[in-house]
Amino acid sequence: MSKHFVPENLPKHLQHYIGGRFVDSAGGETFEVLDPVTNTTYATAASGQQADIDAAVDAAREAFNHGPWPTMKPRARAKVLYAIADAVVAQEDRLAEMETFDTGLPITQARGQAQRAAENFRFFADLIVAQHDNALKVPGSQLNYVNRKPIGVAGLITPWNTPFMLESWKLAPAIASGCTVVLKPAEFTPLSASLWAKIFEEAGLPEGVFNLVNGFGESAGDALVKHPQVPLISFTGESTTGQTIFRNCAESLKGMSMELGGKSPAIVFDDADFDAAIDSTVFGVFSLNGERCTAGSRILVQRGIYDKFVEAYAARAKNIVVGDPHDPATEVGALVHPEHYDKVMSYVEIGKTEGRLVAGGGRPEQLPAGQENGSYVAPTVFVDVAPDARIFQEEIFGPVVAITPFDTEEEALELANNTKYGLAAYVWTNDLKRSHNFAQAVEAGMVWLNSHNVRDLRSPFGGVKSSGLGHEGGYRSIDFYTDQQAVHITLGEVHTPKFGA
Repeated sequence: MSKHFVPENLPKHLQHYIGGRFVDSAGGETFEVLDPVTNTTYATAASGQQADIDAAVDAAREAFNHGPWPTMKPRARAKVLYAIADAVVAQEDRLAEMETFDTGLPITQARGQAQRAAENFRFFADLIVAQHDNALKVPGSQLNYVNRKPIGVAGLITPWNTPFMLESWKLAPAIASGCTVVLKPAEFTPLSASLWAKIFEEAGLPEGVFNLVNGFGESAGDALVKHPQVPLISFTGESTTGQTIFRNCAESLKGMSMELGGKSPAIVFDDADFDAAIDSTVFGVFSLNGERCTAGSRILVQRGIYDKFVEAYAARAKNIVVGDPHDPATEVGALVHPEHYDKVMSYVEIGKTEGRLVAGGGRPEQLPAGQENGSYVAPTVFVDVAPDARIFQEEIFGPVVAITPFDTEEEALELANNTKYGLAAYVWTNDLKRSHNFAQAVEAGMVWLNSHNVRDLRSPFGGVKSSGLGHEGGYRSIDFYTDQQAVHITLGEVHTPKFGA
């Protein structure tokens, strides 16, 4: 593409959405939003402060305490959730264009996001209709049953990689459960979040159930986490931010669900399907511009196939098409923001002192006309990386990979577990016994055996160690957004000790 694509009717200013109305910040604060391929400002956004969070929480509390949503029958809520899904799919093309424009993700990878977001709402619509809880009976003596109730106002803080789809991961179960919400999207990518308000309105979601406050973590995010009328926080983002949220939630014992950073290993044994392992490990690092929490960014390869693997992997990385995100031929687009670009490029320079560079290592040689200032990084491959290297230990969150050899299964497991993170792991071997034993021994919340990253919405999603706290997905999400109240009834004679009789 010779001309940079700009979606039609692109808003020049993004507002909050509070109590059913689009509003600016109470104090008039704004921030600039950049287009990643030119790094120029395309819009301003209202910048949320304490007063704006207070207003959003007040609206959400009013809707929870006095509105119809929390007490609606599951089937009635499900009908609205299906309408939301249909509304998302109806604007799939516009959503993909806006997401690509705002994030720098290749358009071919952005196009599936609307379908996945819609599926989240359909899935939880089905789940709340099918939801049932335990009734425990002692015949003729006692009946106990579980009464499930939505907790209240859910604070949702979401990241800037695939923002619309990841927002749906939290919005769908929170709203399905009967909670009301305040969403604080990432400040780098507020554009697609602005679409939710109209989608929810048209689907019939009652006023005040959904509220949106744009802004920075230090102001809007911090105010939301500390708000006394917000009993639970769901956060996806970087681990050090998660630690801050953890400390702040502790003050009022809030419920927390946190999906944090990762430095996930992909372990390739010498008996693996070589071509499938190459395909998956290349895709697992360089798809979504490498800006994915579950990226297999440490590849551990058994020494018998190490040289062959490195040669094939480097050749594939050099052949990846880097360019305009709106060009269907593009496989890696522009990183989301100059601040993040600088971070990734700093790790590329560190890597040159810690490993042998076999692909990439800087900006691409050719960039689209007019996009020379865009946040582009060539797919970068370092090999022979030591386990104590920073590029082996620290999350880079870009198109950069470290490859390391191992000799034995025991060494592979030690290397795989040798980071503070524990989000995902990918194991490639045709030895059935080894694959299952390795999966159970590796310190990761999710493991894929002979598979790339595919997601079943019924399964738990989350990490261990510094990669997270708690799990969402399926019934675990419903559990997070609801209180489970035990109700006990005596059916026979009451036998209570007669104190003081």
